Amino acid sequence: MTAVRRTGYVYHEQYAWHDTGTQAGIIPPGGPVQPYRTFESPESKSRFAGLVEVSGLLDNLTRVRATHATEEQLLRIHSAEYIERLKASSALQGGDGGDGSTPFGAGSYDIARLAVGGTIAATTAVLDRRVDNAYALVRPPGHHALPDTGMGYCLLANVPIALENARRTHGVERVVIIDYDVHHGNGAQSIYWDDPNVLTISIHQERLFPVTGGDTTETGGPSAPGSCINIPLPAGSGNGAYIAAVERVVAPAARSFRPDLILISSGFDPSPLDPLAAMTVTSGGFRDIATRLVELATQVCGGRIVFSHEGGYSPVHVPFCGLAVLEAISGYNTGIEDPFGPSFDYSPALPLKPWQDEIITEAEHLAQMLSGYN
Repeated sequence: MTAVRRTGYVYHEQYAWHDTGTQAGIIPPGGPVQPYRTFESPESKSRFAGLVEVSGLLDNLTRVRATHATEEQLLRIHSAEYIERLKASSALQGGDGGDGSTPFGAGSYDIARLAVGGTIAATTAVLDRRVDNAYALVRPPGHHALPDTGMGYCLLANVPIALENARRTHGVERVVIIDYDVHHGNGAQSIYWDDPNVLTISIHQERLFPVTGGDTTETGGPSAPGSCINIPLPAGSGNGAYIAAVERVVAPAARSFRPDLILISSGFDPSPLDPLAAMTVTSGGFRDIATRLVELATQVCGGRIVFSHEGGYSPVHVPFCGLAVLEAISGYNTGIEDPFGPSFDYSPALPLKPWQDEIITEAEHLAQMLSGYN
């Protein structure tokens, strides 16, 4: 029987008000490109929140109130120049985070501060033991954001800022960041590259975004060798590859590292319906991943684990993937079945393939490097 847990849940309607404009997916409109909508739009997140409520699961979660992160908290990761640029553009008509593909509208700076604040609030609730674990359904996402620029739809580094706040307010020292978004978790990797007290693990589609980096050869800076593990899976990887990566790489690495806290960058773009990737993780696969991660947290850090929402661009499938994760971490089963299950649950793409196993085996050796931290 699945254990029932007190799961904190963060969502705020303003997350849906972050305006990313009328790009045709990722291409600015103009000339032959007709305006449409940007892939990073409110639909997948607001529909996820809607299903949480309609399913009845919301009644069994502990609502955690998001507040705006302070500028002092932001400056623990981001440069003052970058913050000032965001504030100035947001006060007018909006602008771009800095890489040319991170559009935002008027008022988005404050919404981004609310997203950071949501992740901070979820983390604080777990560390204060008001809840056993938590899910922060925040927007805009944060796992590509760098100290001096936004990137890949991400304006502020939600998870790293929450991590730094936990260090200052709760004496947290060692943290594992696990990123299963389909895109490489380059933000946390860059920020904590030379920090021996933070282990970053990214499971992603090989060379998808950013198109450079995220390789197994990237293992941490001179002061933190082995503190960075990348698992760049080939396109087409599904449940089998992801579960193998968690069981054979993530879990043993975290056990060796012995963290005080686990933070998850939770992206649902490995879904087979995602328009920006080519993976085949089903809602059941995400459920299994979350189940294993919560069990891992119970083993290594007293259950202290926080999920912060990142990508996932299928408005129709993300809600069911997200509901599966929330059911797994809370222990409540709504009885709602994923209507897309019959299309994907028996796909021959789901089992682990030999060419995927080769990458996971390579990453296993990286996890063994962490024995030096014991």
